[in-house]
This record gives sequence, structure tokens and C-alpha cells, in this order.
Amino acid sequence: MTHAPTRPATGFVLPLTAVGRQDLAAAGGKGANLGELVRAGFPVPDAAVVTTDAYAAVVEHAGLAQAVAAAAEDDGAALRGAFAAAEIPADMRAAILDAYALLGNGPVAVRSSATAEDLPGAAFAGQQDTYLNVVGPEALLDAVRRCWGSLWTERAIAYRARRDVDPAGVRIAVVVQRMAPAAFAGVLFTANPVSGDREEVVVDASSGLGEAVVSGLVTPDHYVLDADGNVRERRPGLREVVVRGVEGGGVEHRADEAHVELPDAVLAELAALGRKVAAHFGRPQDIEWAWADGRIWLVQARPMTALPPPPIHLSRIQRITGPQIIEYVPVRPYPMDVSGWIERGIGRMVARMLLEIPGLRIDFADVLPEVDGVVDRFVPPRPRPTRKVLGAPARNLRRIRRFRPADWTRDPRYARFEREVHELAALDVGALGWDELRRLPQRAFDTADIVTDLRVDYLPLVGIDLLRLRLLQVLLRRRDVAGLTLGTHTRTEDANRELLRLAERVRADGALRAVFGLDPEALAERIEQDPAFADFRAALAAFRAEYGHRETASPLLMSSPTWGDAPVTVLGMVKVLVEDAPPAPPADRAEQAERQLLAHRLVRLTRSARRVRRLLAAARAGIAFREDTHFHATRVLPVLRHAVLEMGRRLAAAGVLRDADDVLHLRLEELEVLGDPATLAPADAERIRAAARARSARRAELAGVPLIAPSVLFAGRAAQGDALVSGTPASGGLATGPVRVIRDTADFGRLRSGEILVCPYTNPAWTPLFQRAAAVVVDTGGVGSHAAIVAREYGIPAVMGSATGTSALTDGQVVTVDGDTGKVTGD
Repeated sequence: MTHAPTRPATGFVLPLTAVGRQDLAAAGGKGANLGELVRAGFPVPDAAVVTTDAYAAVVEHAGLAQAVAAAAEDDGAALRGAFAAAEIPADMRAAILDAYALLGNGPVAVRSSATAEDLPGAAFAGQQDTYLNVVGPEALLDAVRRCWGSLWTERAIAYRARRDVDPAGVRIAVVVQRMAPAAFAGVLFTANPVSGDREEVVVDASSGLGEAVVSGLVTPDHYVLDADGNVRERRPGLREVVVRGVEGGGVEHRADEAHVELPDAVLAELAALGRKVAAHFGRPQDIEWAWADGRIWLVQARPMTALPPPPIHLSRIQRITGPQIIEYVPVRPYPMDVSGWIERGIGRMVARMLLEIPGLRIDFADVLPEVDGVVDRFVPPRPRPTRKVLGAPARNLRRIRRFRPADWTRDPRYARFEREVHELAALDVGALGWDELRRLPQRAFDTADIVTDLRVDYLPLVGIDLLRLRLLQVLLRRRDVAGLTLGTHTRTEDANRELLRLAERVRADGALRAVFGLDPEALAERIEQDPAFADFRAALAAFRAEYGHRETASPLLMSSPTWGDAPVTVLGMVKVLVEDAPPAPPADRAEQAERQLLAHRLVRLTRSARRVRRLLAAARAGIAFREDTHFHATRVLPVLRHAVLEMGRRLAAAGVLRDADDVLHLRLEELEVLGDPATLAPADAERIRAAARARSARRAELAGVPLIAPSVLFAGRAAQGDALVSGTPASGGLATGPVRVIRDTADFGRLRSGEILVCPYTNPAWTPLFQRAAAVVVDTGGVGSHAAIVAREYGIPAVMGSATGTSALTDGQVVTVDGDTGKVTGD
């Protein structure tokens, strides 16, 4: 199977040897990559490329230009039919058949090769058609026509739309390649597509043609090899079907072939070839291959997409910080999240507190590193000491003596914060000029910085008081006393009480309670439109005005809507409270826990009840300060979010961006130096447009890739013994009940009293669910996470950092949660 000789090109057909990776526009992604392999000396079956010029000529010759333009808006069926019936011009027909003759007039594979496929970040795998074992001139021409038409299948149109690929600029070539009579065939990944390990090669193989493996018709033999080609793992396939070519053309599916495995020597050769291909292209590759007549042939190569970053080894500190922080990153942050609220808002607050209190440095660029402008992975933070550590004792001693958390709202800085945040909230961002609008985010950050100043000064004493309370519990051997700080008056508790009042309104109104049986979207629409619910609508509006700055997904993400922007979330929380009777007031449970502590024999003998009460009051004041300053810091979030989205709206109106939300793919500093969209220079507009498009594509590529693999974050955390899942014990006790998996706020209404809440993460918006749940199991987090703290206060078992809870447990499954051992077992 030597390569066909190069012959003069017609413009419509080129030998594969005449194209390379730079010829994407003429040969499409598949053709360009295969030609590059040939030029580099890799074993590729002889082939010719019917170029994109041929496709364009047929479109013009058959009068299909208008139909092509219209196909981007419909399902493309009519256009596919038109291509199937299109007449191929005589000179093009002759060129195709001449190339076929040079390939021996025998069986060929006819493969689509679009200009928007097999690219980094957009594989378009399987979106266009391939025809195998095509025999004869007319069958070949028919297959070429159908490949052209497959550019306009519903799946290809939808895929391009999702990846924001302009259909007007897409064309297609066709690769006509001599068939390799494969004894085995399959797919080779030059990096592990699951773990991201670049030192492993993964091979999927099966008997016969590779179509069975690529299309998912068969469970293939699965091999994982190391860099030297040694098999680390092998898993036999099932051989449900074997695809083979038949005499005269076409393929057949056989189901009765004996199971024979690919020799290890061939696997090693495949691994070596794959690594050479990856080195040639400069990135991991997804390669289709065939083993025929004792020789390996490469029939396709494209960049691996959706590849996780290489696994990392975590330090002991990172294994502690990672589970705590990852729950605050439930989705991949947008560039705007990182450059805005994380680097200059809430993230800056965390970094400043670490630096100015204990003297540790953390850089969020290390925690959320970006590749091509998009967050690539999550690296658990490892705070590093600075020279400020040496001065920390004296520095914090002065703060401890001067700043009492119970008095923090009397600090003049708090009054200044209130004044500035009210001024920000009163702004109509839509009425601002561009210059004032682009300066508004920094005003918001400056206001949030006031809260950071307060936290730096007051938190040292908070830490001391909470440590003293903990030591007292240990001394009295009363670590089992839960709820000592429950009922502490905080703004979060105020919000929870107002939610209860909204729920009481619903329970007292039969008509209102009836509509709360609707799904959240329909409920929100009904509440908004029905005059009968005007009073409740006003109460809901007042609640959102007071508490609407709270986050729905994470305090780190400005891209997610706040409660004010998402009435569906608020109504979901109310719905949870409507369907269950209110629990005992938190303050009652706190008083009971306090009585238990004061009743201890040692407290009575030493007559230290008054000192214990003072310590409890100080600890509660510290918790209130910690919670309330977070509550207040996020009050700048709505104006920041609305300012950015307004800038996106203006950029979209000027045609710079496709949609207003595309502004989230930009960095804040790019907006801050940008001129008014209405008068933006074309070069600047194209630069912004290109950046948003590229980052959007990169983020879409990574949509199914976790920020960090659970196997890395929770290494060694396999289910123990008879446990279904295991994690960190975070709140003691035993509870048995049916599982309810709640993945986000839209699912809140599905939880019933007595069920085991299983979720990927939590934040303050999830708090109402804890009064209904019998126990909680969370994929992420640790003993200091929101869910753990709230579970302890409500006295329900909690297991954090289960890693696989939401995937291993299913709705209705009856389990027992042991919050003391961190195990979840079947009942």
C-alpha cells in the first residue's frame, strides 16, 4: 500500500501527499491532518482529497447557494436531498474517477472532512458522514455527494450553533482512502482521557473495521499502557458485533466471531506511534487506526478535546484546603468571574485577611490557573508564609485588645460602608454614560474593601473566643453538645425568618397554597401576573430588596444570578418551608445546649457559670460578625453584576458581541480600557469579538471536564467495607431514610421530610433544606464547610467530601448515614 504518485492538481482533487496541516481551507480538518501524517512519514493508506473547491463548485453549479444559507435556520433535510441528487460537473467527475483509478479502483473509505472539524477545541467527531468499503465509480460518486450533504445534518447544524461556528464560512472536503482490510481496528488516545495523565496511552480495540468502536456498536477491548508501551490495565470487550466489508461493497455486522485479542507487541507499537504523532502535532491526539496484514495503519488523527489537565500530587495542606474550597466553585468560573469578583472582590478579601492576620500569601492565579484565557483546573490552595508571619503575634494582639466583635457596627467604617453601598444601590446602570459605567466595578470593589478592613481588625478576637469555647468543651468532655451557637442573631438568620414569614403567608391563603404545587418556573410566572396575589408579590419584592444580593450558586461567582435576579430560587426556598411545619426555634435549641453545658459538675463546683455565659456571648458575637460581614460584603454584588451585564448589552447592541451574556467571556480589565461601543474602532471590536469567541469555545470544550478529579482531591477515599460511599464525618449521629439527590436550587421542592439530602455542594441558599432533611451527604467540603456547620447546628448527621455521593446514590434508595464514622450504608 505505497502512496499514490503525485499528479497535476485539477483544483477539485489532490493527492493526500500534496496537503498538510496548513491546508485546512482546501482539505478540511481530516484531510489536512492525514496529509500532515503522510508528509511526516507515518503509515497512512493511500488517499486523495476532493477539495472544498469541488464542494463550492457543485453548490454553484446546482444553484444551491440560497438553500445553503437557509439550511442554517432549518433541519437541512431539503438540502441533503438536493446534494444527493446533484449533478457533478464532467471535469470534476473525471478528476474524482482518475484519482479512484490511481487508488486501484478497489474498495475505499469515503470520509467527510469539513473545514470546522478535527480542530483544537472542536473535534466535530461523528458530525459528518463516513462510508466504508465503497466499490465502483457510481458508488463512489454517490458517497461523495452524501458526504457533501452531511455537512447539513441536524446534528452538524446544532453542533456548529453550540460552538458558535458561522455556517456561512463552513465548507467540506472529502477524503477517498484505500480500505485497509482490518483484522483489528479502534481508537488510540495519547493521553488518558479520564485522568488527563500524559504519561499513559489508552487503546480501545475490536475485531474488524473500526466503525464498530467509533460508533459505539461494541464494547471494545480496553487497554491502558505506560509511556514505554507496557500494559498497565486490560479489560476484555464483549464483541457484541464485528463489522467487516463484503464482496462488491458495503459492510455487514457479524455477531458470532471468536474473541481474539490484539497482541501486546502490536499494542506497544501503537503506543509508540501515537506518542510520535502527539510529539509531531505538539499536543495529545485522538487517533483512529487499523491493523491489517500484520501492519498498523493510521486512518485519522485529531487533537484530543475535553482532556482533563494532568493529575497533580497534593500536599497534606492541600488535602485539607481542597475539599473546603471546591464547594465554592461548583462550575467552571468565567473569565469575568476570575478577573472581577475573585481577583478584586471576594477573593481579594480572602487574600488580604490571610496576609494581614497570620501573614500567609495566597494567589488565586495559582488556585484557578487559566489556559487560553479560561480556567483550566482547580489547584487546592497552599498558603505560603511571608515575612509578616514574624510580626503576626504583636500585630494581632493589638487588634484583640482594641476591636470587640460585639461593637463592630459602631465602628465609623461601617457607617461609611452603609453610605457608599446605598449610593451604589441607587444607581440606574442603564442611564450611566460609558465612562462612568466602566468605572463602576472599581467603586464596588473599593466599597467591599471597607468590609475587608473591618474583618482584618475584628477576626483575631473572633478566632480566640471560638478557640476558648472549643477548649472548654474539650475540658468538660462535652464535645457532643450541639447547637451552642444556634440561633445567634445574624443577617442570614433574619433572611431565614423572613422566608418563614413568606411561607406562613402561603399556608394561610388557600388559593396561594394551591399554586405552590406548580413547578418553580410556572409558579414564578403565576405569582408575577395574578392580581389575586398582589399582597404576596409585594412581600416577595420587599424580601428581594432586602436580601436579593445573596448568591444562588457560590459567593465566588458573579456570573451566577443573585436572589434578586432569580425569584425562582427564592420561591423554591419558600416552597420547602410551606410543605413542612416549622421546626423548633433555633434559639430554643441553643438554650437547651447552654443549660446542658452549665449543668456540668465542674462548672457548678467552680461557680464559673457567669464566665461561661460571657464566653458563649463572645463566641456568638464572633459568629455573628463573621456571618454578617460576609452578608454585607456581597451587597455590592448586584451593582457589579448589573454594571458588567449592561456593558455586555451595549456591546451586543453595537454588534461587537453576539449576546449580552458573552461579556462573561471577557476580562474586566478589557472592559475598563475599552472605548464606547457605539464608536468603537473596527479593530478593537474584532479583537473583543475574537477573544469572547475563542474563550467561549474553550469553555465549551471543557464543559464535561471536572476542575479537579475526585480521585485526586479525595485520593484513597474508596467506600469502606460495606459502605456505599465514605467521606469526612462532619456532624455526629445516625439517620436512616430514602435518598433525595438535589443538584441545584431548582430541585429544592423535591426534598421531602425525613429524606437524606445528597448534593454536590451547598451555600446559604440551601439552609431551609436542613430543617427537612434527616441527614446530609455532600460530594465536596469538609468539617468547616457551610453544610457541616449548619448540620451540626440542626443536630443532623453529615458526611462531607463523599466525592461520589450524587453519582453512587439514587433517589428512593434507603440508606443509613453515620455522621460519626463518615459512612453511608445500605439498609
